[in-house]
This record gives sequence, structure tokens and C-alpha cells, in this order.
Amino acid sequence: MSSAKKNSPVVGLILAGGGARAAYQVGVLKAIADILPPNAANPFPIICGTSAGAINGAALAIDATRFQYAVRRLTRVWQNFHVSHVFRSDALGIAASGMHWLAAFLAGGLGRFNPHALLDREPLEHLLRRHMPCHLIQNSIDAGALRAFSVTAAGYTSGQSVTFYQGVNGIEPWTRARRVGVAARITQNHLMASSAIPFIFPGVKLGREYYGDGSLRQIAPISPALHLGAERLFVIGVRQERNGEPVKSISMGYPSLAELAGYVLDSIFLDALEIDLERLNRVNKTISLIPSHHLEEAQVSLHPVDVLVISPSEDMNRIAGRHAMELPRPVRLLLRGLGAMKRRGSSLVSYLLFEEGYTRALMDLGYKDTLKRKDEILRFLGHDTAKIANQDSGTSS
Repeated sequence: MSSAKKNSPVVGLILAGGGARAAYQVGVLKAIADILPPNAANPFPIICGTSAGAINGAALAIDATRFQYAVRRLTRVWQNFHVSHVFRSDALGIAASGMHWLAAFLAGGLGRFNPHALLDREPLEHLLRRHMPCHLIQNSIDAGALRAFSVTAAGYTSGQSVTFYQGVNGIEPWTRARRVGVAARITQNHLMASSAIPFIFPGVKLGREYYGDGSLRQIAPISPALHLGAERLFVIGVRQERNGEPVKSISMGYPSLAELAGYVLDSIFLDALEIDLERLNRVNKTISLIPSHHLEEAQVSLHPVDVLVISPSEDMNRIAGRHAMELPRPVRLLLRGLGAMKRRGSSLVSYLLFEEGYTRALMDLGYKDTLKRKDEILRFLGHDTAKIANQDSGTSS
């Protein structure tokens, strides 16, 4: 098995949330699997996932001894995705959910029978139980292919961001303001909890508390990877990189429910990661200005953390707008009532459009964005680019 240099820094992979947008992550991973040498070792000994990113991360953790196989398996799933694999999208299922909410509204509440969410995620639960054998994660750890895998979820009662992690011996739990790290055996229930978008999908009970999407209250998405021992961070974002340029928009009247929902989801899924990366860059810059002997004298263990971020080169909302009509008709009718089928409501659609036309478009984009930075990525992962180029030329000849 080919691998990077043994003394290479430990790389932590951070897979953020984003619903259907997580297909972009799979395209990035596919490109990495293709540019690595054949049978290369898992380049990410630490994997941290949140929401849909937790599900992608679990697939890698389960087959960490066969990284390229794991990516191929994950790719096949996303290439053939349909909304019906994630939530009930048939007319009866959508109507039942709508009637439940209407009855609760007219009756002023139904007590313990109150609806918990807009959509029924039973199909995803079945999918994970069939194709995500989380008990195999420990095999990857025991084989030395994985140091740790973590899943972050938000506790609805405690108000804490809880990172459940499974890893090698010696990793200590942590406690910070409103966020904790807890050792656990990761199961499909952790993945369901981490990806339970509030109001849209119901929360999941873990122990004595109900949990929802891990992006809620996750004020430091980078932190779990560092606590688990990462020395470098490879981050896959799901929002177009704007290079600090302000987004200009023209007010067209009061926003629709879909626009407000999209705004809230953007805030939940995207803002915290960008803010945390900005904070890390500031800390790195500050550390670089302090002479190393001063840090040693003060017995401060601060050190810079190298980060490589891959973000979409195109606007995912626009891509979603081009594929919105692929949604099943009952779902389109539901979203149309919220104003989501209009151009300005496409942000909400971009999170729920689990249809192969859209997911394949995002995967293709992630693949192309990654290949453009091939040499940079290989160096970051500790591989000799010249040696790989010679191997490639030898294979082609």
C-alpha cells in the first residue's frame, strides 16, 4: 500500500453540513482518490463530519483501510440519489404531513401528538441501516488507518454543541463554552441526529436528550479536529468563494418564507465555518509575529495550523435553480407554496434537491475545482508530486 511520508503532519478532514450540497464534497473526494497513487493509504487519519458531512465522513471512516474504494462506493450512492431516498416525497406522505400540521394549528396544539417536523425521514434511516455499517469504524481504527472519527450534533435541551468521537486510546474529552467532546461508539442514530435540520426533519434521541443538526450552535467547526490531534486541516466548503467581495442585492419586496428559510439555513450551515477559518488565519498570523523563543520561555504551546480549503467556484443556488424541476411533483407543490420555486427561493431548494441531476452537477464541479489544485493538494497531503508524475507517465506508456 502506497502512503505519504511517515513523518508527514496528521491531516484532519472537515466535512461541513449542507444537505444536498454535500454532493460537492463527494466530487472533491473523488478527485483526490484519482490523483493519489494506486492503493494509497487513507490521507485523512482524522475525519470530522457535521450534518450531511457526517454521513459522507462515516462512509470514509468505515472503509478507511481502502480509501479509494470508500470514495467509489460513496460516489455511486450520490450519482444515483433521489429525494425518495432521504424523505417521503410521495403525494400521500406530503399530504399526511401537511394535514398533521394543519390539524395542530387549528386545534391549538395536539399535545404529545404535535408534529415535530415538516418532512418524514424514514427512507434515510432505512438507507443508512442498509449501507452504513458503523460498527466497522472500530476495525479501521484498530488497523491503524484511522485515528479518530467525529460527528457533531446539537442538544435541544442542554443547548450544547456535542461532538461524539470514536478513536484511538489517549484522546481526552474536552469542555469549552457551549461545546463538549464525548467519547462514543458512533451509530446510524448519531448520523441521523447530526443531519436533522430543525423544523424540516425531526430530531433524534441519543441517551436522555434529543439532538438536531450539528451545524446549530457549532461556533467552532474546526475545533474538534484539533482536539483529536490534527496538525493540518483539509476543509471542504459548500459555499462559493467570494474573495472578500461584498454581495450586492436589490430589494424586491418582503422576502418569502422560502427566502427566510434559505437565509436561516445559510446562517446555520455556512457562516460559522467561514468565521472560524477567518479566526484561525488571524491566530496563525499573530503566532508568526511572535519570536519562537518567547513562546518557549512563556511555555505556550501555540503553533500555526496549515489549512487548505476547497470551495465551489460556482453559485450553488444557481445550479439548484437549473435543476429544481427535477423534484417530485408533490415536493414542488409544497415548496411552491413557500415561494421556493422562484429564483430568489433557490437557496432552500439547494439544500433539499436530492436528485441525481443536481447531485451529479455538484460532484462534477467539486471534481474540476480539485483537479485545478492537484499539485498543491498532493504536497499538502505529504506526497512527492514529481514521483507521482513519473509513476503516471510510466503507467500511460
